[in-house]
Amino acid sequence: MIALVSIIVLALVFDYINGFHDAANSIATIVSTRVLSPRAAVVWAAIFNFIAFIFFSTHVAGNIAKGVDSHVVTLALVGSGLVGAIVWDLLTWWWGLPSSSSHALIGGFAGAAFAKAGLGSLVFHGLALTSIFIVLSPLLGLVIGFMNYLVAQRVFRRWRPDRIDRVFRKVQLLSAAAFSFGHGMNDAQKTMGIIFALLLSTGHLSGSHVPFWIVLMCHAAIGFGTLSGGWRIVRTMSMRITPLKPVGGSCAEFAGAVTLVGASLGGIPVSTTHTITGAIMGVGASHSLSSVRWGVARNIVVAWVLTIPASALVSALTWKVFVFLRG
Repeated sequence: MIALVSIIVLALVFDYINGFHDAANSIATIVSTRVLSPRAAVVWAAIFNFIAFIFFSTHVAGNIAKGVDSHVVTLALVGSGLVGAIVWDLLTWWWGLPSSSSHALIGGFAGAAFAKAGLGSLVFHGLALTSIFIVLSPLLGLVIGFMNYLVAQRVFRRWRPDRIDRVFRKVQLLSAAAFSFGHGMNDAQKTMGIIFALLLSTGHLSGSHVPFWIVLMCHAAIGFGTLSGGWRIVRTMSMRITPLKPVGGSCAEFAGAVTLVGASLGGIPVSTTHTITGAIMGVGASHSLSSVRWGVARNIVVAWVLTIPASALVSALTWKVFVFLRG
């Protein structure tokens, strides 16, 4: 029981780190446009991260647990997978790179399962949909952000710039709330899925319904993590990819929110980092291709590519160390 509680605490630590690592996703644009101060922005984001559980079901939580054969899941395997995800999240936070906590989690568990039982331990049809959306989520964010900005330019073309700015400073409060809401309803459920799978594998739960206490703990952890900020990544997202005004920030956030909410309703775990980064790039590209700092974008994409293998490697090594110490 002590080991079980320890791994659940480790999962909540990952959820907390996910909150401050991905806080940049929720607040970067609203900080960049100076609609809210950084401190006010994280409070705004944390509120909507937390309350997402009131309105939506836990389909994502049920699906995140289907990538690994339940017969190979043990406390040590779950702990190894979480260590891989946590280490990669902390490294990319230190480097100021907006990588995906979702990918780190998937890679971490896949690496630990592979180290324990080989390829046969991975449920590929359970991972397939998530893998497809690893590619689709930034593309959807980019396309929707691009189209949103073109529509906004068309609709408000006769307005004076100062009037557009004044109106969209209010609109962006709604768009930031919508994106934070989508972040909470998708990302917190990933940790729910891990805890749920752990309790199922150890016989402490049965059925397919995620208990409310798990839901509440995971949303609280990601909410408190968001309150802690993630200022290194915020600087990258808010200042280094492309300059944004309130109208552009709103277009990017609504694009990200649409993608996240749609995926969550379908029970699909997606990367909030990829989604909003793609949306920001789409808004910048719709203004002009030179507005996007493609060198920074390249570094971000490199981090994306490395996330799954890097977290898988760390978790596999953690598993090997555990086996060695156990003798």
